[in-house]
Amino acid sequence: MLLSEVIGHDKLKQQLVEMVQHQRLSHAILFVGPEGAGALPLAIAFGQYIVSIPNSNLDASGADLFGAPEPTTPKVYSPDEIAELPAYHRASQLMHPDLHFSFPSITEKPGTKNLSANHIEAWRDFINGYPYGNVFDWLQSINAENKQGNISADECAEIIKKLSFKSFESAYKVLVMWMPEYLGKEGNKLLKLIEEPPDNTIFLLVANSEEQILPTILSRCQYIKVPRLTKDEIEQALIKKGHLEPEKAAQIASISDGNYREALHLVQHSDSDFLTQIREWLNAILKGGPLAQMKWVEETSKMGREPQKQFLKYFNNLLEQSIRLKILGNELNLDPTLKDFALRINKIAGIGQLEAIIEELDKAVYHIERNANPKMLFMALGIKFYHIIQNKTLILT
Repeated sequence: MLLSEVIGHDKLKQQLVEMVQHQRLSHAILFVGPEGAGALPLAIAFGQYIVSIPNSNLDASGADLFGAPEPTTPKVYSPDEIAELPAYHRASQLMHPDLHFSFPSITEKPGTKNLSANHIEAWRDFINGYPYGNVFDWLQSINAENKQGNISADECAEIIKKLSFKSFESAYKVLVMWMPEYLGKEGNKLLKLIEEPPDNTIFLLVANSEEQILPTILSRCQYIKVPRLTKDEIEQALIKKGHLEPEKAAQIASISDGNYREALHLVQHSDSDFLTQIREWLNAILKGGPLAQMKWVEETSKMGREPQKQFLKYFNNLLEQSIRLKILGNELNLDPTLKDFALRINKIAGIGQLEAIIEELDKAVYHIERNANPKMLFMALGIKFYHIIQNKTLILT
């Protein structure tokens, strides 16, 4: 993918291009960004940009040994001009011989090594179809089920082996490692390689949080923070890439919290009337009693894990908008339907209560991702919400 195809981050993309053009590339760069911000597609597009530039443009060697004249100033390629170069066509298909990948994976069969290379075809499909997905999405795509993915000791040995060879076409070899948080103590095997890599070797590490990365690796990397996407960036992406109507795109962008993955899931489940579902749940909790709650829980537990997660996240975002509305008042631009519902929620609970409910919703999403029983989870949530709201009731019609 081209850098121009990565959503947002225009200043950051320009900074990366200038690092290449002025030959100021660090041997190890760590991209850190929250889920859905686009750190992975940004790093991959940057790696593709590096390996696609003709060798002569990046080679800093001296004059030709046989008396040829000194090279002239190399051509500066813009990210879009890269698309016309032969090397980019291989890089865009994730098949360039100098562009390598490492990511959390699983052992497919007993006795086999846990290597990223075993899943490379699935990886290409995943990146081409869902580059803003998270580790859960990736592991589900390779049928990991309940297996925990990791970057194994065998994978570290394979990285050392691959990067010991000279580059095939490009002036640089590039390794994109996604989620170095999944490196255990095995990651120490890579310390010397990252600190003193072979000539013209670039590490591009992509993480959600630097706190979970081995400190010894963290200290050897140049840090680049990838911020959350803005509401306008997500809105424009949904219109151009998702072909949504502007009004619907604006509504989804306003509650996606800078997370494009979240926005895509909200689009996917846009036919689900989450607002009505929330209204029915709160009325069951506050007015209907145990039987009404049990009926609602029974129906919701049949939705499937992913829709349940999206429902909880939608509710979470709605409560965050309610808090903003309470603080900012009419200065907050909200869809009229959402605004009316947020105002009703604000009559039920204060900011402290809403924050407590948001915390419980976050915990519930975490547990659903780990196969919690949905009936027990939603029933427990209803009981907690009742006590948090402390019997301040209002029928949400």
